[in-house]
Formats: sequence, structure tokens, C-alpha cells
Amino acid sequence: MPSFFIRIPRPLCFVVSIAPLVYCLYQISLVLKGEISSLGVDPAESIVHYFGLCALIFLWVTLTLSPLRTLLGHNHVYLRRQLGLFAFFYGVCHLMAYWVFLLEFDVAGVVDDVIERPYITVGMLALFLMLPLAITSNRWSQKKLRLKWKKLHRLIYPISILIIIHFFWQTRSDFSEPLMYSALLLLLLTYRIVSLVRNKRKESLKT
Repeated sequence: MPSFFIRIPRPLCFVVSIAPLVYCLYQISLVLKGEISSLGVDPAESIVHYFGLCALIFLWVTLTLSPLRTLLGHNHVYLRRQLGLFAFFYGVCHLMAYWVFLLEFDVAGVVDDVIERPYITVGMLALFLMLPLAITSNRWSQKKLRLKWKKLHRLIYPISILIIIHFFWQTRSDFSEPLMYSALLLLLLTYRIVSLVRNKRKESLKT
């Protein structure tokens, strides 16, 4: 197989990662012009859901890079930081779309929803926990924090669980989508636990 297909260039990854935003902005422009778009009868709700789903997908893709390296031998882990930052970026877009399109810039409304609606509380907590990961997603932070950096970035696993809880809580009828992503997360967490157990056994055998 040609090396191009094994090693994905970072610029290509960036173009693919920014494409969902460009697509959504194009659909919004169609709505503003009064033309037919893919955002349905409730564009505001669709935009909020779209960005939330983008954040989830990018986070899940980030989590799959290590298992893919082990199972298939294709090392795309070098893209993990970039994809993780896009997961955070789309999480922020999700929050901003909710604030702009659903609450119409009402800051007090955000505070009230965080207090009164548990699924929003969980979603805000997940995004808040992603912030230090985004800030430290650079080589300088990794060298400076060393072992603490690894411990900090393990927050990605509880964050992913919070996101699934947020997804389930805000779903009103069709649970097929959150169930699908939950099943994938369960596989990823199982892989992570098995890997940790194997590494501990190897270390104990060495000693």
C-alpha cells in the first residue's frame, strides 16, 4: 500500500476536519436566503445537534487511534492532538450555537439551564474538563508536565462518558444514535482497560 494512504498529511487532516464547519455555514446561508437547506423545519435545533455530534465524532475518532495502531499497525497517533483540538472546537461551537440560536444571547438563560437541566449541566462539565486538555495539547506542555501530562489527558475517558450521558439525557424519543456511540465507547474503554492490565503484568514480570 502506498505510504500516502498509511500516513495522512496534517494539512489534509485539517481540511477534512474543518469541512463540517464549512458545510454548516453553507446550510445557514441557504436558510438566511430563504432557500431549501438540510437543516429541516427547526434550523436552530438542527445546528446545535449538528455541532454536538461533530464534537462527539471527533472525540471518538481520537480515542480509536491507539487501538488502530495496535490492531492494524497504522500509526496515526500523531494526528491525535489535532483531532482532539477539533473535538474541543466543535464542542465550543455546540455551546455557542445553543447560546446564539436557542437562547438568543441570553446569558442568564444559560445559567438557569445549567442549574435546572441536568443534561446541560453534564454537557457543560464535559466541555469545561476538555479545556485544560486543549490548552496543554502542545509539546511544551507535555515536556513541562511530564508524567502529570499523561494523567491529565486521561480525563478524556470520563469526559467521553459525560458526553454520552449528556447525549442520552437530551434525546427525547429515538435512542438508536446514542446507543450506537455508547457501544463504540464501551469497546474503546474495554480496550483501554485490557491494555492497562497487560502493561501492569509486563511490568510485574520484569521486576
